[in-house]
Amino acid sequence: MRLKNVLIVVKNIERSKKFYHDLFGLEVVLDNEGNMILTEGLVLQEEKIWREFLKKDVIPESHSCELYFEERDIEGFVEKLEKLYPSIKYVNRLMTHSWGQKVVRIYDLDGNLIEVGTPM
Repeated sequence: MRLKNVLIVVKNIERSKKFYHDLFGLEVVLDNEGNMILTEGLVLQEEKIWREFLKKDVIPESHSCELYFEERDIEGFVEKLEKLYPSIKYVNRLMTHSWGQKVVRIYDLDGNLIEVGTPM
């Protein structure tokens, strides 16, 4: 058995598709009416579909998981982020951990937690 995809819930799938393409270069693999598979195995699902399945509310900024990306030019990434999405909400701005890794944490447009770090 292997992990195939990771699914996150979004309010506006087109807006989220643009966000993940703009910042991370992810492309659409499959678009299926409110469910969209992007490269690297990320699946976007519209909130209304998720709510119908679970019969529960979505809790943005729940801090129960995060998407993790690696980027060698993290300063360039932060510049691009601030240019394209100047109102993005940060968890922490660019910092360096005691072990030398540089990281930045943000919320996507729907409150999903994202960490971008330099390779270890």
